[in-house]
This record gives sequence, structure tokens and C-alpha cells, in this order.
Amino acid sequence: MTIVSLVLAAALLQRTTIPKPDRDSVIAFVDVHVVPMNRDGVLDHQTVIVRGNRIAEMGPSTQLKAPRGALSVNGHGKYLMPGLGDMHGGLPGPNASAELTENVLFLYLANGVTTVRAMQGSLPNLELKARIERGELLGPRLWVSGPPLTGSSAPTAETGRRLVEEQRAAGFDQLKIQEGLSRETYDTIVAAAKRLGMRFAGPVPDAVGVYHALASGQASIEHLDNYVETVSGPDSVDARIAHLVTATCGAHVWTVPTLAFWEILLGAEDSLALTGRDELRYVPAAWREAWAQQLANMGTKVESSEKRLVTLALRRRILKALQTAGCPVALGTNSPEPYSVPGFSIHREMRSMAAAGLTPQQILGDGTRAVARYFGAEHEFGTVATGQRADLLLLNGNPLADLANVSRRAGVMINGRWIPEADIRARLERIASGYQ
Repeated sequence: MTIVSLVLAAALLQRTTIPKPDRDSVIAFVDVHVVPMNRDGVLDHQTVIVRGNRIAEMGPSTQLKAPRGALSVNGHGKYLMPGLGDMHGGLPGPNASAELTENVLFLYLANGVTTVRAMQGSLPNLELKARIERGELLGPRLWVSGPPLTGSSAPTAETGRRLVEEQRAAGFDQLKIQEGLSRETYDTIVAAAKRLGMRFAGPVPDAVGVYHALASGQASIEHLDNYVETVSGPDSVDARIAHLVTATCGAHVWTVPTLAFWEILLGAEDSLALTGRDELRYVPAAWREAWAQQLANMGTKVESSEKRLVTLALRRRILKALQTAGCPVALGTNSPEPYSVPGFSIHREMRSMAAAGLTPQQILGDGTRAVARYFGAEHEFGTVATGQRADLLLLNGNPLADLANVSRRAGVMINGRWIPEADIRARLERIASGYQ
């Protein structure tokens, strides 16, 4: 059965509905420090007024007062920043229960992730996206890639072309390139995508190579795939990195490094540290058991400790060079993968990027304004400014002073709907108790 013929079936999926928020509501964050992300630093002692799902006004608290009847949120000593984006997120599969799906959506929101580019998309994800946009389901705004185009799903160029056309007709936001594609099939997919106006993103198939992917206009390259292999060689690594960085910037191709994911694969953390992560309480036991088995399997295949550390250092070095050169970089985590819990993984990724030498301003920019820029939607979200969509994260500490403060929530606002910390905590506990 083709993708197009399955659309009607996906539309029949039923989920628990949530009443739409009042579009005429007014919420004021009073005397709050704003981390606007359309400029460096902090704007102190501001009042930010949200009407419906937009930031209507913003100004010094001494001059701008909360309107009569507004819900006032005391921002004294707190910091308001844009919601974060996970540019390589995942969602439960098409056969997942409604409960699991809604829980995963909430895990993203609970961690301030208000936008997710779902890189392993399926038809039910399109219905999820539509229901979230209609306000029937609580979750981050979704951008859904089609099912991966692999050497197995697209063994020939003609099959690749047909799949591109079907995914475009089904309404997917972009194509997911995956390993195993031949260069001929990749080039046919690229030609069809450009003809239909579809972006294509993903890892770099080995038969294609990173320089050809850059020249082809791949929208983003995930996991720094093929970068380490390309810069490794007998001659100067510095020269190879500089050449590849110049090519990446020149092609305007985005990088989604997923460093924390690779730290797990490279065995940078021991098994006790991974299995003891507190956020594992919020995923099903079946996931934890599968991840433990994957971890055990990885333990039999990993390279020597010295070689793994060299590879990790090289990944960090490449990312630092890309960011310093001004190449477009976006925050992404590749969750849910082993020990990468949706939402919580964004904080681990930020710490990994900091270990690569990026500043908090750069990292937060990669997760906010850069995400909006990728989608050509800087006028819509990604900053705290008048007219922007009200996707916001209220924190109890300055994230520019310490990235750990991003996890010190006072509440999250998604599309104008305010979720205070007490409600977030209560819902997380319900999720955890359901997986005991």
C-alpha cells in the first residue's frame, strides 16, 4: 500500500483531546529578566504581555503594567527565554499507544522544547501535528520528515523518485536521507526533491560522500556524519578541517551534531552512569530493557578507549570550527535512542556542546533563533519580541551564566498556553508512576 493511500487511515487515529486554550486570554510576565536571543545578553526588569498565542507588548516594568484582568506571573528574579527546538527529535512509532505518545510529547514540553523536527516520521505523526496545531493535543510544534529513504526502501533510482513524490503528496515537511543509498539513487532523489520544492536532510550515505552532499544542497547533515572520516588522513588534520568547514559554510548546509548521542556510542560514560540517569523513570520499562541490551551489545564492539577519546575530541574540534566560522548549527539530540530521553536529552546535548568550547550564548542561539532560521520563520518564533509566537521558557536562573539553569524551570508556555512548574511536576510524577 502506498503512502498516499494510507493518509485516510491515519486520519482515523483517535487520541485523548485537550480543550483549546482561550485565544482571548491575557498573561503578563511581570518584572522578569528577558533573554531575547535577537541580541546578546539580558534585558532586565521587563514586563512581557501575551495575548492569545502572541507576544503583544514588551517593555520596562516601570513603564508597562499588566492589563486589568490579566493573569500575572511574578517574574521577579526569573529569566524568560524562547522555547527550545530539538532538530533531531523522535516520536513513538505508528503502533504506539495514545498514552505513550502523549507522554513523550509532554516530556519535550516539560523540558522547554516547544519545537521538534521529527526525523523518523510516519503517517500518524502527520495527524499528531495537525491535532497539536488545532489545539486538541498538548505538545510541541512538529515538523515531520517522511519515512527514511534507505538502501532497502529505495534500492533503485526509480523507486527513490516514486517515494519522493508519494511523501510530497502525503504532506511530509521534508525527506529523510539515510545510509545505504547509492549515488545514482541519491542524485535522483535530490532532483525529484528540488523539482517538488522539498528539503532533504539526514546522514551522508557512504557512497555519496560529504562533499557531494554539500554540493547537492542537502538541508542539514546529522551527527557530523562522514565529517570525521573526511578530515582523517595522513596529511594535516587542521587543513582538512578548514577545507571542509569552508565548504560547509559556502554551501549553507546546516549541521545537527548530536554530540551527546555519540558520546554514548563511543562509551564516554560507563554503564552505571547511564543506567542511573534519573530521567529513565519517565520512559517505559520495555525501553529501559532494550537500551540495556543495546548497551551490552555495544560493549562488545567498541574501539579501544584511547581511539574513542581521539574520535570524540575530533568531533568536538570539528563542531567548534563550524561554529566559529559561522556555519549554521542547530541543536538536536537523536532521542529517543539508548539513554537519550526525549526533552531531557536537550540539556545533555547543551552540556556536550559546551564541552566542545561553545559559549552559552551560541548554544542557546543554536536551539532558538537558529531553529526558526532553518525553517525561514524568524518572524514567527525563536526570540522574545513583540509579535512572536508565545513559545516561552521561564527559568529560576540566568541560562547565559550557567546552562544548568535551563533545567531550573518555573514554567513553560506553548503557543500561549501557560503551564506552571507545579503542573509540570505533577504530570511528570504521573508518567513515572505509570512506568514503575
